[in-house]
Amino acid sequence: MARPPLVGITTYQEQAVWRGWDRSASLVPRDFIDPLYAAGAAVCLLPPGTDDEHTLRAADGIDALVLVGGADIDPRMYGGGPEGSERDRAERALLLQALAADLPVLGICRGMQMINVCLGGTLVPHLPDTLGTDEHQPPESVFVPKRVTLDPERMPGSAVGGHWDIPCFHHQAIDALGTGVLATGWTEDGVIEAVCVPERRFVVGVQGHPEAAPVQELFDAFVAAAAERRTDADGVRVRTGGVNAA
Repeated sequence: MARPPLVGITTYQEQAVWRGWDRSASLVPRDFIDPLYAAGAAVCLLPPGTDDEHTLRAADGIDALVLVGGADIDPRMYGGGPEGSERDRAERALLLQALAADLPVLGICRGMQMINVCLGGTLVPHLPDTLGTDEHQPPESVFVPKRVTLDPERMPGSAVGGHWDIPCFHHQAIDALGTGVLATGWTEDGVIEAVCVPERRFVVGVQGHPEAAPVQELFDAFVAAAAERRTDADGVRVRTGGVNAA
């Protein structure tokens, strides 16, 4: 049996405290990692490199990419300019390389927004200005359960069903959809909560946090796509979380 598919995960860039230390860190909550392990993947973390070349070198050999949540994307990135934070630039480079190689991509919260922005879409900078409420992101750091209606024929609905109650925490959202990006999930107030790129092997974005539930069916489908991509690349049969990718 071949090695499991390797999933690269982008990282939060935060000031963190552990065992008395208070340092700048590149980190990922275990919530993102454990469902990938449960689905049969191996995992590596992808902090921003000193430039695109170093960022992309660290991702050599990955079979799929997860873009995690975090701070707002620099609005200049969807205003026609190349600017962005160190993390913005690194994630754009990783995503564009993944798309060029037809790697499966799963974008979560900010990650969904990054998919849309990199494909030419725009964002609503601050939802409360549009909706008149902060119900998608309360003042305190707690997830808000939101009922999302999903297109059952498209991802992620084809994996999890026509509805899901997903933990949310976001004050931005998709405005104009990027090229090839299809909205596949919405809350009752019309906010886009899920997207896919149908012409790709597996490019899916969710605005909520399926890792916090977790919604294992979504991670299983993602890792199965990664295993399929690996099989297509080297012709080796790969077993993942109960799914046999021929």
